[in-house]
Order: sequence, then C-alpha cells, then structure tokens
Amino acid sequence: METMNAFVMKRINEVGFMKKPVPTDLEPTAALVKTTCALVCTSDTHTVAGALGERENLTIGHEAVGVVHRLGRAVRGYREGDRVAVCAITPDFHCVNCQRGYTSQCQEMLGGWKFANIKDGVFAEYFHVNDAEANLTPIPDDIPDEKAVYICDMMSTGFVGAEHARIPIGGTVAVFAQGPVGLMATAGARMLGAGLVIAVESVPKRIELARHFGADAVVDFSEVDPVEGIRRLTDGAGVDASIEALGRPESFEACVAATRPGGTISNIGYHGEGDVVPIPRLGWGAGMSDKTIRTALCPGGKERMGRLLRILQTGRLDPTPMTTHTFDFDEVGTAFELMRTKADGVIKPLIRFPS
Repeated sequence: METMNAFVMKRINEVGFMKKPVPTDLEPTAALVKTTCALVCTSDTHTVAGALGERENLTIGHEAVGVVHRLGRAVRGYREGDRVAVCAITPDFHCVNCQRGYTSQCQEMLGGWKFANIKDGVFAEYFHVNDAEANLTPIPDDIPDEKAVYICDMMSTGFVGAEHARIPIGGTVAVFAQGPVGLMATAGARMLGAGLVIAVESVPKRIELARHFGADAVVDFSEVDPVEGIRRLTDGAGVDASIEALGRPESFEACVAATRPGGTISNIGYHGEGDVVPIPRLGWGAGMSDKTIRTALCPGGKERMGRLLRILQTGRLDPTPMTTHTFDFDEVGTAFELMRTKADGVIKPLIRFPS
C-alpha cells in the first residue's frame, strides 16, 4: 500500500504528522491531486481548538493547489498533469441546497465545507477532490501556484463578504479586521465601487496592507471606539454596509451599530467560540431598523474560481503581499503554531510541497 505524509488533528489541541494511505480507489467522479502549494488559515486553528467538535487523526488544511495525479473514469475535461486549484468548498452541485443556489450549504448546513471538516484536508502529499468536474479549476500558465492558491479561500471569502454587503456605487463600507479575509473584503469593496472604504484595525502591518488593498481611512480600535470613529468619518450617518471578518462578538455588535438604517451587515468571520452571537438591541433599532444581516461561507466551483483567476491574470489584484512567511511541508507545524499565536507579524504562511 502506497503511503503519504499528512499533517493531522490528532485530537482537540493536538496536531502532528502521520502516515496515511494514498487514496487509490477513486469513485468515478473524483480526482486525486498532488499538492504543490498550500496556505495555513486561522480557521484551521479554530478547528483544532475544538470549534467543530472532536476529530481524530483528521488531515487539516483547505487551501491548496496542485497537479492532477489521477482521475475517476467519469471525469471529463481534465488530464493527468494539469495544474489545478480547488476551492475550500467542494459542493456536489446537484443536491436541493445547491439547486436552491446555496452551494456552500451542500446537503446540509456547512455541508459544502468538506476538507478538514467531514473528510481529510489538503495538508498531505495528495488530496482527494469530490465531484471533480465542478471543483477542479485549471490554472493558466502565467499564474504561479504561489499566487493562484489565494483564490481557494481568501479571495473567494473576502469577495463574497463585499458582494453580500450590497454596497451602492460610491457608498460607504467598514471592514472589521484586516486579516487575510478582511484584506480581500477591502479589495473587493473597492472593486465593487465603494466610495469610502474604512478599515477597522490596530496592527500596523495590517493597516499598511489595508491601505495597499484599497482602504481610504483606518479606524484604530485601540485608540477610539470603532462605532464612534466610523460615525465621525460618515458625518454621523454610519456606513451603508459593514463587513465582519474577525468572528468576535464585539466586532459583530459594532458592525450592527455602525451600519445606517436600511444597510447591510455582511458576516464572513468564523465565530468559533460561545453559543450566542449578540445583536445590540438599540443598534438594531429594537428589530425595526431595516438592517439586513447576511452570512456566507466561501463560495466554490470552477466557474467562480475561473473568474477569480481572471482577476489575477489581468493584474487587477495581486494577493501575494499577504504572504509573510514561507515554509516547506515538513515545517507546517511551525507555520500552524505561528498562525495560532499570530506571532512575528504573520499574515499568511505559504507551504511548499516537494516536487
């Protein structure tokens, strides 16, 4: 039996390497991809901390690109050796929820999120892709793996935060937290035509990147109450939309309070702790403010991924300034710990796999 190295969640709060069989018995619609580059996500650390409950020896990771190694006999349009990107979300595209337009909720709530949730993830030498025709996306020759890997989650998630925010052309938006997803929400808001993009952040390097990716103003929440700061910048009105990209109760509350009546609160943060996310009663107009709360999980599928690759190909966005650290696969444990602690100014660690 052929084996491979995999970086796994052994149990809550414990990770490490182990040998696993290389998947060989592919179902007709599946593919096996040899991993070339991956990114470590904060949500990986939430999962290991128990946000989704106990997992045993589950390969973690959900952001990766690679080369098609094997194809199921029913997969058409791809060849072994093709460079491909795979979204963090891999829906089946034929269940009721997918047909309703909610592919991230494939079959059940959060059911499109399979990697490192209900099946092994991508921190391994090879990873399995279900429903491959719909979930493999060819990478153009002029886009390196180190750039393409950002479409797998960060760009798709950040952009859907901006898309769901319904920002009017020339309108105002506040993006709470400028981690990788928040930075891509900032970039997405600018591309969608926002007239004023306000980044809420306190870390100097993240503030610098927020301005790089399109923020017009910054509210440093360590120096001023973010709701007050946003109102000062909007002549007391509040913003047309706010985007929560942190997953904390206090930032969600501030989003609701900072959004003007009739506006939209777009949540893309992973709320990994607690049982309740509070809504401020008066900031919500006691339930009568015409404010809309939208939530989203990273949209997938080769159609969306192809559009994101086009943005990279035309030079409208280069996400690679977010890559602050690079590690070989055998050092992924160090990268994971760095992402957990947010030490050394980390934004996003890139993992390179052996060729």
